[in-house]
Amino acid sequence: MLWLPGPTHVRPEILAEFAIPPIGHRSAAMDEILERIDPHLRLAFGLESSESGVGVSTSSATALMEAALLGVGERILCLVGGSFAKRWCNIAKTLGKDVYELPVDEGQVVNDMFLADVLDHEGPFDAITLILNETSNGTYTDPQPIVNVLQAFPDTMLLVDVVSLVAGAPIKLEESCIDFALAGVNKALALPPGASVFACSEAYVDRVRQAQRKSWYLDPIRMLDGHRERKTPTTPTIPHYRALARQLEDISAGVNLPADQRRDNAADNWQARYDVHARMSATVTQWAKKRGFEPFPNSQAISPTVACLKSGAIDPKRLVASALAAGEEIGGGYGPHKASTFRIGHMGDHTEAELTNLLAVLDECCASLV
Repeated sequence: MLWLPGPTHVRPEILAEFAIPPIGHRSAAMDEILERIDPHLRLAFGLESSESGVGVSTSSATALMEAALLGVGERILCLVGGSFAKRWCNIAKTLGKDVYELPVDEGQVVNDMFLADVLDHEGPFDAITLILNETSNGTYTDPQPIVNVLQAFPDTMLLVDVVSLVAGAPIKLEESCIDFALAGVNKALALPPGASVFACSEAYVDRVRQAQRKSWYLDPIRMLDGHRERKTPTTPTIPHYRALARQLEDISAGVNLPADQRRDNAADNWQARYDVHARMSATVTQWAKKRGFEPFPNSQAISPTVACLKSGAIDPKRLVASALAAGEEIGGGYGPHKASTFRIGHMGDHTEAELTNLLAVLDECCASLV
């Protein structure tokens, strides 16, 4: 079974959606798929009763990193605490933005007092880029301290990557004053890679409409308007839309939850899914400590969907290979920590029973490697 921090395991029922014959993307049938997606995607971003926009893109989440930046001004503050945060920073530089890179120790979260000082003395900034859940090192950043700081800087927009978080933990776009949130579908949403989703505030949309945007394909307004008007700018990856609609509906119905955890209310079923991920995170952390594997992030920043563990005396490459030989595929370390960590993507539609089995397999693998 696939336990990578993305792509992750995809249920057979979702894979079956990709085998359905194609339809015209300007047809009434396509409109119906889009209508199925929207109410549930709004729940995923915490927008049940909001006017903020949601959309789907036939692109990777990395493309949406670029699209989000195309909608804001030139001065960008990039919070860099991992490989994907660094990627977003490099994209901003490639676009010719005036970038101020604020390093954050990997496994830690940005100090809010320090952030306020940078905003005060190095600003003004048009936007901040932030990875809420850094997949490369399993570090989760609570957005609320950053939101508190930004109250004194209302003209600075907050752009966030929630790639390995959406459908794995609550995202409250408006409450967290997030202006643009982006995610791929191949992690906690548990679909094959090839599409991405996003949500943006009305303030972001209003500002972007007044700006000169230097891309056609990645124009965030063209994407948003195309979704709202049921006229995608280009031919979309229709099977992904169909599968996304099915997955979102299933999450709202609690299909993948144990029967005793299913609720009548869609929002409650989303919360129950988040609770499963939180319990799986706690289970892996407890198992790791018993095994002598220290979590890479500090205890207040452990991701609810991606466990990044220091491998100690065990060679992570050998552990990954041993697990794969036993039928379980976990992830190796990423970037500068490739040789000293391994990762488990306990996200998407994985169950607690499956996780128990995985950890039993890893126990056997560890015993054979000592």
